[in-house]
Amino acid sequence: MARVREDERVRLRIDLAYDGTDFRGWATQPGLRTVQHEVETALAVALRVGVREDQRAGEQARVPVVCAGRTDAGVHARGQVLHTDVDPALVAAAAGRSPKTPLETLERRVNGILPADVVVRRVVEAPVGFDARFSATWRRYVYRIADAASSRDPLARNHVVVWPRPLDVEVLQEASLPLVGHHDFASFCRRREGATTIRTLLDLDWRRGPDGLVEATVRADAFCHSMVRALVGCLLDVGQGRRPVDWPTWVLSARARLPQVTVAHPHGLTLEEVAYPADAELAERADQTRARRAALPGAPTSQEPT
Repeated sequence: MARVREDERVRLRIDLAYDGTDFRGWATQPGLRTVQHEVETALAVALRVGVREDQRAGEQARVPVVCAGRTDAGVHARGQVLHTDVDPALVAAAAGRSPKTPLETLERRVNGILPADVVVRRVVEAPVGFDARFSATWRRYVYRIADAASSRDPLARNHVVVWPRPLDVEVLQEASLPLVGHHDFASFCRRREGATTIRTLLDLDWRRGPDGLVEATVRADAFCHSMVRALVGCLLDVGQGRRPVDWPTWVLSARARLPQVTVAHPHGLTLEEVAYPADAELAERADQTRARRAALPGAPTSQEPT
């Protein structure tokens, strides 16, 4: 770790993986099991952080972290990224006489505290300007579906959705193409007060793997709440022949949540990767991301295709 003044804190980047099956999502919620709560309390134990005076009696100490993207209940991650600001003296003290570096020791200690369904894959000192959320250039999710008995694996039942009807991957790909680009995805998002629904969808690709699984790879600069699952749910109706190929495009143009659009089950979705720019561009990227996206011109469409 780089030398810092006594009154300074150091920012750490933490790469994280978890099985979301038994979690109520990423974000801390009172009385519920969440990934954020497990990670923050494990860090506090590893760093021997005490409970602050302003915390309620009996409350566990926590080391706050910021994630690249909040995942819903039941959604998994292989490539989640976090940052946290800590006192380097605590990191050094927690390492004790270990022959490993303080951060290698912290990684080992935290993994020894975390439950088996959460794993810290790496802990490093973050470059100047790094923000796990705002510095990211894109996030990549994969949604996995078994639409035939030959591709169903009971050992993967918590990570792959079993679909009762065969899916046409070529039709799914055709229906997805018009959704790629810079759009208002209000039709596929749960609105939050003061939050924009404008995103840049970089990829929405469908393929059938050698194991027979249908995989949707979705990559964007950012996602709003339930966006990936709503996109997948909408497209699955096309892939199984219930809707015309241009129906997702009409849904997009409506710019409003429609009762006809089904949100896909969470357990088929995994956050696979988060990408960041070169170190020299991290701070600038964070500033750009914080700036509110401008609203797109044009009125919603009201006539549904047949």
